[in-house]
Amino acid sequence: MIIQIIGLPGAGKTALATALADRINAIHFNADEVRADLNSDLGFAPEDRIEQARRLGALARLTSKQGYITIVDFICPTKETRAAFGKPDLLIWVNRIEVGRFEDTNKMWENPTDTDVVILDGSTIEEEVDDVIRIAGLHDWRKPTTLMLGRYQPWHEGHHALYAEAGKRTDQVLLGVRNTYKTSEKDPLNFNEVKHYIEQDPAMVDALVLKLPNITNIVYGRDVGYKIEQVKLGDEIEAISATQKRKEMGI
Repeated sequence: MIIQIIGLPGAGKTALATALADRINAIHFNADEVRADLNSDLGFAPEDRIEQARRLGALARLTSKQGYITIVDFICPTKETRAAFGKPDLLIWVNRIEVGRFEDTNKMWENPTDTDVVILDGSTIEEEVDDVIRIAGLHDWRKPTTLMLGRYQPWHEGHHALYAEAGKRTDQVLLGVRNTYKTSEKDPLNFNEVKHYIEQDPAMVDALVLKLPNITNIVYGRDVGYKIEQVKLGDEIEAISATQKRKEMGI
C-alpha cells in the first residue's frame, strides 16, 4: 500500500507522516531527506521536481511490492509532478495553510482534485491520524489486539472459527504466521503461499497478516498486560486435519 501526503511547504506533512507511520507500522520516506542523499543531483526547476516525483514513486512501489505500507510526504505541487509519482492507494492533502514558505512553490501550486483525505486546520496531529486510520480502514498498532499464532499449512475451517473467536476478545486480530517453510514435510508452503490461501477466505480479505520467526516458545513475567488462553472450538472443528487438507489440495 502506498500513501502519498502532499501540501504546501510548512503545512505539516512530515509531522502527520511521522505520526501515522508509527501508528500503522509503515515505512516513511520524507522527500527532503531523499533529495539530500539519493536525489542530490536534482534542483527545484520544474523538470527536476517532476523527476523527483518520479523517483519517489518508483521507490514507493519497490517497497510496497515487498509487502510494506509506504508513506511518502512531499509538496508535489502540480498535475505533472503528481502524474510522475503515479497513483497512490491513498492520497492525503494537508491543507492547513493558504501560503507556503517559498514563493516559487506558491506560484506553481495547483490544488489537487482527487484526494481521499483532506486535512484542515483545527485538529491535533493525533486527531488527524485517528481520522486517517478510520477513513482508510487501516490497522492501528496501538489498539488492543489479539494475537493468533500458527503455521496455517494450509488455512482451513478450524482456523477460521478460531479467528472469529479471537475477534470477540478485541476488535483487531493479528494473524501471526510462523516461518516454518520446509522445516518438515508438514510445512510445504512459504509465507506468500500461506497468505494467498488465507486471503481466499472471504472473511480474511482485510486481515492483518504478519510473517513471524518460527516461534516455538512463549515466556512471560509478572504483570505483562496480556494473557494466553486456549480456546475450545468443539470436537468437530478440532478434528479437522491439516494433513488431510494438504492431501485434498495436492500440496
